[in-house]
Amino acid sequence: MESHSPKRRKLDHSHGGPTFQSAASSSMGASGSSTFVLETDELLSEVKLDYSSAFPALDQTLRQLKDAIEGLEQYGPIPIDEATTRWEKTSRTAIPYPDPKPARGCPYKVSFEKPTHINVVGSYASQTMTKSQSSFAVDMIAVMPATLFSEKDYRDYRYFYKRAFFLACITDALRNNFSDLDFVYTTLNGNALLPILVARPQDKALKGKKEPSTKASYEIRIIPNAPEGYFPATKLSATSNAIRRNGPGETSDNKTPTPFYNNTLKAESQFVPYLKLLHRASSTCASFKDACILGRTWLQQRGFGGDVAEGGFGHFHWAVLMALLLQTGGRKDEPILSSSLHASQLFKATVQYLASSNLHKKAVILGSSPAAPETLRQSGPVLYDSARDVNVLFNMTSWSAFMLNEHAKLSLSAMNDPQVELFDSLFITKVNQPLQMFDLFININIPSNASQKSSIATDGRGSKVDFAEDVYRTLKKALGERAKLINIQLPKSTARKATSSAAKAKTETLSVGIMCDPAKASQGREFGPLYENKKDAAKFRDFWGDIAELWQFPSGEIVESVNWNEFTPLGYFGVCQAIITYILKSRLKLTEGDLVFHGQEFSNIIPLSPTDKASFDTAKAAFSVFEKDVRDLEDLPLSVKQIAAIGPETRYASLHAPTPNQRKQGTTPIAAMLSLEASGKWPENIASIQRAKIALLLQIGRSLEEAKPKIETHLGLEDAERETENLAFLDIVYDNGFSFRLRVHSDQEETLLDRQTKDQTLDRHARTEAAALLSSARWRSTILPLHNQTVSTYCTRFPALSSSIRLTKHWFNAHRLGNYLNEPLIELFVLQAFLQPHPFPMPSSTTTGFLRTLLLLASYDWREEPMIVDPADTLSTAQRIDISTRLEAWRKIDTNMNRTTLFVATAFDTTGIAYTQNIPRVVATRMTALARSASKAAKDKGVQLDPRTLFHSGLRDYDVVIHLSSKAIKGVLRDDGTKHSRFKNLDETGGSGALPLPEAPVTALLRRLNALYAAPLLFFHGGSEDNAIAALWNPQLHARGFSANMPSSFKPQSKSAGGDGNGEDKEKYELNKEAVLAEIARIGGDLVEKIDVKK
Repeated sequence: MESHSPKRRKLDHSHGGPTFQSAASSSMGASGSSTFVLETDELLSEVKLDYSSAFPALDQTLRQLKDAIEGLEQYGPIPIDEATTRWEKTSRTAIPYPDPKPARGCPYKVSFEKPTHINVVGSYASQTMTKSQSSFAVDMIAVMPATLFSEKDYRDYRYFYKRAFFLACITDALRNNFSDLDFVYTTLNGNALLPILVARPQDKALKGKKEPSTKASYEIRIIPNAPEGYFPATKLSATSNAIRRNGPGETSDNKTPTPFYNNTLKAESQFVPYLKLLHRASSTCASFKDACILGRTWLQQRGFGGDVAEGGFGHFHWAVLMALLLQTGGRKDEPILSSSLHASQLFKATVQYLASSNLHKKAVILGSSPAAPETLRQSGPVLYDSARDVNVLFNMTSWSAFMLNEHAKLSLSAMNDPQVELFDSLFITKVNQPLQMFDLFININIPSNASQKSSIATDGRGSKVDFAEDVYRTLKKALGERAKLINIQLPKSTARKATSSAAKAKTETLSVGIMCDPAKASQGREFGPLYENKKDAAKFRDFWGDIAELWQFPSGEIVESVNWNEFTPLGYFGVCQAIITYILKSRLKLTEGDLVFHGQEFSNIIPLSPTDKASFDTAKAAFSVFEKDVRDLEDLPLSVKQIAAIGPETRYASLHAPTPNQRKQGTTPIAAMLSLEASGKWPENIASIQRAKIALLLQIGRSLEEAKPKIETHLGLEDAERETENLAFLDIVYDNGFSFRLRVHSDQEETLLDRQTKDQTLDRHARTEAAALLSSARWRSTILPLHNQTVSTYCTRFPALSSSIRLTKHWFNAHRLGNYLNEPLIELFVLQAFLQPHPFPMPSSTTTGFLRTLLLLASYDWREEPMIVDPADTLSTAQRIDISTRLEAWRKIDTNMNRTTLFVATAFDTTGIAYTQNIPRVVATRMTALARSASKAAKDKGVQLDPRTLFHSGLRDYDVVIHLSSKAIKGVLRDDGTKHSRFKNLDETGGSGALPLPEAPVTALLRRLNALYAAPLLFFHGGSEDNAIAALWNPQLHARGFSANMPSSFKPQSKSAGGDGNGEDKEKYELNKEAVLAEIARIGGDLVEKIDVKK
C-alpha cells in the first residue's frame, strides 16, 4: 500500500471467517467473533483520522472562506461578450469556460450574486477519510441563486458558461483576500464541463516550522452548483438532446442524444439531496461510516476513484450505492441491506451486489421504475437513482465498469474460498499494478485533432474521453474473445493557474492494458458471419476493410474471415499486435509512430518460443516409447508396476526446451523410476538389494539391446559413499538422440529402512542415516512421480504456467540461488501463484505468471506460516491444521532454523520438508529480499521497467569468487571417449558416440565442495550458464582452542589471544582461509581458472 497504509498485525488464525451467503440473512452472532471481523476492526482503528490533529486550523479557514464569499457584491447582469472582454481587461483572473468556448454575439447575460447557502460536503463532513489516502480534499459547495439563470439555460452550455463566470468572480475575490493560499483551477472528477477552484496552503507558510507528523496536507475544493430541482427532468433524459448545434449529418429533427451532458446538469442540483441521503444512512445504520471506510480502502487498493481517470467510481459512489441499498433495491422496493449489519457484512454485501449487477451490461434501477424505461438507454454504465432521477455512474467509462465488476467477482470468490487469506486479499495487497494484471500494453498518442472532432459532435465529455471510448470500442470488437479484459488509463487532468487563460497544449497518451486469453489470442484466423447473412457480412467487411476474405469449411459453409497466420510464429503477442496496429490505423487513422507496444520484454529474457510446447510433447512421446519398450520385455524376473518420468523435461518445466543430444547441451538424460511388483525374491539386506538392482539393470540393458537394435544402454555408477545407498543407474540412448536414465525402486528397501528408523536398539547415528536414505528413496519413488504428474497436468491446463516456471527458474539462477532451491520447489512456488491468484485474476502470460510468483514470495512469511500447495483441494481442514502444528513444532525444536527454513507441504507430502532440504536461512532471507525488491520495482515503474534489471546480480557482495574455465567445461561436454592427437593421422576414429553425461561438471564440482567445505563456506551458483561459483565465509567460525574434530583447516593465531588470569596464555586457532582456497583450487583442477578473494 501507500506510505500511510495500515501494516497488518498477526492475529490468531485458528478458525477461519464466515462463509458469505446472503447479506440480508447474515447475523452478527458468528461473524462478530470471526477472524475477519477482528481484522477489519483493527484496520478501522488504524486508518481512521484524528481530524483535530490532522487539520488543526481547517475549520477556521473554511469559515473565513465562507464569510469572504458571502460578502461579495452583486455583479451584472451584462452580455457575456461584454463581461468577458471587460473581465480580461480589469482582472488577472481567468474565466474557466469549458470547451467549446462561448460564441461571439451570444444573446444571454452573465452575472454574480452571493450563493444562497454554502455547505461543506464529502468525506470531511462525514468523517470517512483514511490515513492511507494519497491526498485529502475538503469539498465546499456554493449553491448559485436561481435568479442567475433563465428557463432554457440547460441548452447549449449556457448553464456551464454562467457557472464558470460565477466561479471566476469567487476566485478573483479570494485571491485578493487570502495571500497564504494558492488558487488553481481544475475539473470536478475530470468532468470537463465542471471547472472548480482549489485552494491549497502555500508551502512557504510551513517553512521554518516543525509540524507534527500527524498534520496532513490538504486542499479545499470550492464547487459551484445549481439550485435543487431547478432543471426540467423531462428535457434531460438520456435520450434527449440539449445541444442544439447540428453536427455532421444531423438535422433539427434528428438529434444525437447527449446523455453525459444531461446527467451532468441533473447532478449539479443534487449535492444537497445526496448530502441528506448519506446523513440519513449514517444516522439509521451505526456501521455505515465504517463500511464506507472499508469500501474506500478496497477501491483505493484497486486504483478506483471518483475522477474519470481513476475509473469514475470512488468513495462517494460507494457510499451512495450502499445508502440506496439500505432503502431499496429488493423485491417490491424493499431494502437489500439491513441497518443492523456489521461493517464487514455491509462491505461484503455491497461487493456481492457489484459482482452480480453487471453494470457494464445492463441498466440497474434502484427505486421505482421510470414511466419510460427506454429513456435510460445510454452507452455507458447506468445506476439509476429513481428518487433523484440521476444516473449515479454517468461519469464512469465502459471499461471501468467492466473492471469494477471483475474485481468484485474476484473479491467475492476470495470470500467464498476458505483457503484464501481474505483480509490481505481485500485490503492489504495493492491490486492496481498493471504489470501484475495485464499481458499486453499500448501507449497511444492522442491525436492533435481529437479536440476538434470532440467539439463538433459531442456530449461534453472532452476529447480525451471521446477518443478513449473510440479506442475501446474498436479494440473490443477487433480482438473479440482474444482479450478477456481491456482497460484504458486516461491522462489525469492537471490543475492550471487561476491567472492563465488556457492550459498549454501538449501531447498526451492513453495507456491501454489488455489481458489476453492465450489459447484464443494466438489463433491465426478470425472467423466472421456466414456469407449468406448479407447484412452481417457487409458490416464485417466494412469493419475489416480490404483484408477480409471468404473461407470455406470442409462442411461447405462459407464465412467471412481475416487471416493472421503469418504472425502465429510470434505467439499471441505477435498476433494481437498485428491486429491492433492494423485496426487502429485503418479505423482511427493513427500512424505506427502513435503506437508503442510493451509486454514481450520478459519473454525475451530467455529463449521462449510458441514452438517449445511441441518440443516438450516430443520428449513426452519419446518417453512413452521408452516405457512401452521396457514393459514389452518378457524375460524380467518381476513384472513392471510403474515406469514414472521424474525429469522436468516431461512436465514442461525444464529451463531449456528438450532436444536430442542432451550431452552437447550440458544436460543429463531424462530421469525415470522403475517400480516392480511386490515380491519375496528381494533380499532382506539393504546392501544386497542395491546389488540386486545392478543385476536387474544389466538384465534390462541386455534385453533392450537385443529387442531393439537401435538402442544403446550404458550402466553408470552413482557417487555413493555407503553400500546401502543406490549404487547404479542405466542410461538408455535411442537413435533419435533422446536418452533416459533409469533407476530401480524396491518396496522392500523402503520397508527395511523404515524398520531401521524406528528401531530403538540401533544407535542414533544408524537411525539418522536410515531416515536420510528413506527420505531420499521416497523422494524419488513417490513424491517426484506425483509431482511430475501434477505439474504436467496443470501446464496443459494453464498455458502460461510452463513459461512462467522456466523464467522463474532463470531468476533463481541469475541470483545464484538455484543450487539450494531445487527445481520441483520452484515449480511449486509458481503453481501456487496460479492456484491462489487472489486478489488478481489467473495469470495469462509469462510476465504476469513470473511477477505474480515474485509477489507471492515477497509476502510469504516462511518463519511463521507453511505454504500448502493443494491443486485438487484434497487436504481436509484437520490435515491443514496438522501441517501448521508440525511447523510450530519444528520452530520450537530448531529455533534458529538451522535445519528447516522453508516449509512447503503438498497433498502427497504433508511433512513439509521433502522439498526444502538443506536450505540455509541466509538463502531463504535473500530470496525474500530479492522478491520484495523486484515486486517494488514492478509496482513503482510499471511498463517502464527494464526486465533485465530484475535478473542482474553482481559478484561484489561475495567474499570469494571462483571463476570457472568455459574452455575446460566445453572440453568435458565435447569429450566422446576417444583419444585425440595434435597429429591428425594419429587420431582415433570410428569410435562410438559420446556416452550420456553422468553429471554436469560444475554440478559435480559444487557437490564435492559442499561435501568438504560446507562448514567454512556457503557456495552460490547460477546453473549451467554461470561461469562462477561465489561463496561467503561462515561468520560463526571464530577463533577457538584446539580440538581433535575441527570443522575445517585451522591455523594458530599469530599472537596470543590473551591470558587466563594466572599468567598462562591459551593458544587460539583461526580458520586457515588460504589453505581452504588452495584445496578448492586443487580439487577443481582445470575447471578453476582463478579465485578472487575480497579484501
